[in-house]
Amino acid sequence: QVQLVESGGGLVQPGGSLRLSCAASGTIFRLYRMGWYRQAPGKQRELVASITSGGSTVYADSVKGRFTISRDNTKNTVYLQMNSLKPEDTAVYYCNAVEQSLRSSWGQGTQVTVSS
Repeated sequence: QVQLVESGGGLVQPGGSLRLSCAASGTIFRLYRMGWYRQAPGKQRELVASITSGGSTVYADSVKGRFTISRDNTKNTVYLQMNSLKPEDTAVYYCNAVEQSLRSSWGQGTQVTVSS
């Protein structure tokens, strides 16, 4: 199973920015499809953004134009740059890795709170 460690969460004011990082174990990180999901209190976990091994990206409509997912295969790391943050972006953010075998792994989550 892929080990995932997220970092970069915290408290930020509306309109501010944060960058989340997710470091993954494994020697074939470049082949994984990576994603960021989030779960707010009382809500289901939802996809925020994903990036394939080839660099194709998908975004939730609610974050398009504000968030950017990227990956650095030399560092086994995926990033989520979050700009123009809104209170409704408040949630626990989880990193996800899907291997070629379609086995899925999750990180422990990092809290993002957008509040004045």
